[in-house]
Amino acid sequence: MLPLFDAAAAIEVAPGAFHLPGALSLDLQRHLTAECMRLLDGETPGYVPTVRGGRRMHVRMLCLGRHWNGRLYRYESTRSDHDGRPAPPLPPDFAALARELASRVQMVMEPDICLVNFYGRDGRMGLHQDKDESPASVAAGIPVVSVSLGDTARFQVGGLTRRAAVRSLSLASGDAFIFGGPARLLYHGVGGIHPGTAPAALEVAGRVNLTFRQY
Repeated sequence: MLPLFDAAAAIEVAPGAFHLPGALSLDLQRHLTAECMRLLDGETPGYVPTVRGGRRMHVRMLCLGRHWNGRLYRYESTRSDHDGRPAPPLPPDFAALARELASRVQMVMEPDICLVNFYGRDGRMGLHQDKDESPASVAAGIPVVSVSLGDTARFQVGGLTRRAAVRSLSLASGDAFIFGGPARLLYHGVGGIHPGTAPAALEVAGRVNLTFRQY
């Protein structure tokens, strides 16, 4: 049973997009961080994906529930772009956490995917939309739930077009960020991390990010 997480007042960054600072208790952060690192180094380990055009990403990724194929920009049951292994299952307690966080901003989801991304000192992710889930899920505005652990990230949030203005905010360990409804296709990314800012109790150097989706 996971430890309870702390109450957090949601800050609406844009219609349908919410920042929940300090949403997770330190005990829960410690539990999730240890579990994520175990999974990333497990039998089906995380790896650095190569995307269309041959560019390597700047994160180490492990997909739970369904695998995201970075070469084809689609979900599948096996890691056909890497080692052919089946995607590891999504732990029920991870899914329960995502459902609970979504409910805090009056949204509903049944997560069946979690992308676990590890950002090292030079980790980053360019502006993009999360639009590879099923057309029905995207059209319904079913939210994406993001959980931050470890080092603080410089998170970037734009609009519905790549040319829209971008704002930056800090996502610290234990923060959650949720976007759905009219915000479901906002461009977003990670400009970098602030090394050495993780709570000492987590015993991690870098940032672990969990993003939950409903295919």
